[in-house]
Amino acid sequence: MVRGVPAVANNVHELRPKAADSEKITINLGFVDLGHIDLLVQEGFYSNRTDFIRTAIRNQLERHHDTVKKSVARHQLDLGLRQYTRADLEAVQAAGEVLHIQVLGLASIANDVTPDLARRTIASIHVLGALHASAAVKEALKDRIR
Repeated sequence: MVRGVPAVANNVHELRPKAADSEKITINLGFVDLGHIDLLVQEGFYSNRTDFIRTAIRNQLERHHDTVKKSVARHQLDLGLRQYTRADLEAVQAAGEVLHIQVLGLASIANDVTPDLARRTIASIHVLGALHASAAVKEALKDRIR
């Protein structure tokens, strides 16, 4: 106990791991472009290089917002986070159906989904963004991922 507050730090347990809310990418920039970015950071326009790059990307996405919105609708993409649990896939299997997964954002297949269940229930996967699944499930579906 510290100053009347019980010590609970040792009793804290993570109930479920936090999913990553971003994906790391690597880009190559010319030295002059990088110098321009560093100058803007030095002058206080941005807090660091990453802040500049994120802002530039967001500005471009906003500039093309209407085009992207129409394309998402045309391609019938699920937008955002779409998680597929074992129960979801078992329900699809029980109904005698298969999934055609199309996501713009993050598609996540639960860790307890077996490669066999995934192959029986997922006909195709098209993800613009990131796909999180076990290595075994990704291997089982590699001919269906585009």
